Amino acid sequence: MPLILDSSSESSMGSEPDLQEERRRLHHEADVVIIGAGVLGSALAVALANQGRSVILLEKSLKEPDRIVGELLQPGGVQALTKLGLRHTLDDIDAIPVTGYTVIYYDEHVPIPYPVIASQVSDRAEKQLCKYEGRSFHHGRFVSKLRAAALAHPNITVFETEVTSIITSSHNTQVLGVESITRKTHKDCFFGSLTVVCDGYASKFRKSYIHHTPRVKSKFWGMELIDCQIPTSHHGNVVLGDNSPVLLYQIGSHETRVLVDVPEGLPSASTANGGVKGHLQNVVLPSLPKTVQPSFKAALEKGSLRSMPNSFLPPSTNKTPGVAILGDALNMRHPLTGGGMTVALNDVLLVSELLSPENVPDLYDTQVVLKQLRAFHWRRKSVTSIVNILAQALYSLFAADDWQLKYLQRGCFRYFQLGGKCISEPVGLLGAVIHQPFVLFYHFFSVALFSIWILIKENGVLMFPISLIQAVLVFAKACEVIFPYIFAELRS
Repeated sequence: MPLILDSSSESSMGSEPDLQEERRRLHHEADVVIIGAGVLGSALAVALANQGRSVILLEKSLKEPDRIVGELLQPGGVQALTKLGLRHTLDDIDAIPVTGYTVIYYDEHVPIPYPVIASQVSDRAEKQLCKYEGRSFHHGRFVSKLRAAALAHPNITVFETEVTSIITSSHNTQVLGVESITRKTHKDCFFGSLTVVCDGYASKFRKSYIHHTPRVKSKFWGMELIDCQIPTSHHGNVVLGDNSPVLLYQIGSHETRVLVDVPEGLPSASTANGGVKGHLQNVVLPSLPKTVQPSFKAALEKGSLRSMPNSFLPPSTNKTPGVAILGDALNMRHPLTGGGMTVALNDVLLVSELLSPENVPDLYDTQVVLKQLRAFHWRRKSVTSIVNILAQALYSLFAADDWQLKYLQRGCFRYFQLGGKCISEPVGLLGAVIHQPFVLFYHFFSVALFSIWILIKENGVLMFPISLIQAVLVFAKACEVIFPYIFAELRS
């Protein structure tokens, strides 16, 4: 039998929840079967269960996860978590408040705090100004708290079992449920009106329903630094220079995560040059802020290097009856901007609204469900298209590998130095608290034009004819950076 983890029957509310619990536990039938108890899967299970749906949540291993990304939740993600009634999952995990970013360009620093919001003071008419805040933490601790919330819910039954295949109808393409195996011996089946696949970036079911495949151009190599003095506390610190970007942020009172982007085929990371460790020792270490170098060197000597592919996967519309693909199985972007969990939680908010009993009384009505999933694909773009495009575009600039991108990189840094809306609106987009794609378009091309102005000014009057040619090439490069990702968002 699969390992069942469930709240006691005493916590169920009345006879109907008891019957639903028995149906899940004994017959493995529910309204919704969710594959994967990560951030999205656990939060979605709670959201649907709060609406009265009967939910089965399947996870291969309920041990605390241990991974090097998914550790920074933007303010827009904290807002979504609060709306889902799961804000408490950030408590008691040594989470660190995040109030913005700092970009370090060679020896220059520019702080980019999150924008200010007017909030209500208790129930009076008075308002006070406060800054948006995100949170950074150990990924596994956060996921464990989300799973605990699912385990405690009377409408959810959690099974520790590995899903091996999808069950489809014998006479059409409709998905009916899943097959699984527990402890490598016991086979079982679970059935639901809707099966949700959210088994992460390495999804083994994605290719059956989505024609796009993830593109990987680099990896993040990560270490945990102990008692590191980062340039700006409570900020995500991005280090730029001659190399690909380095990201630093606290994940605990004494722990700081460092993520070093290493593109594929990088000569300094070749076997002849000592591999990735040689690249970190010889190239990255000397380029880091002086206060970071001792703890970086200590972690490198300890040998605790781990990697994660940096993937891009454009979103697709769910078109198969009886199944929904969500989370990293559906859509990924470069993790440089820390947008993954924020996208996931906002998707949970939206999909749970669209599939609520008021909008879809019976989840077995696949035509209505598919209609709502088509609406989900387009409505999510007010948040996710911004996060997706910004992540890919910023990475292209921050990992600049030609002279046009180098000018755009420098222009981006100088643009941030102008202050005002030149930082408050871009970081509002990054933090997923500004939901206006046009604002992203405006600031991206403002950076491009500002970069061209810097180029012309540096070249001087005598070089003006050459500067015009270079300006066209820089602008063309800016279009080459952003438009493919805009077009990817416009596809269904």
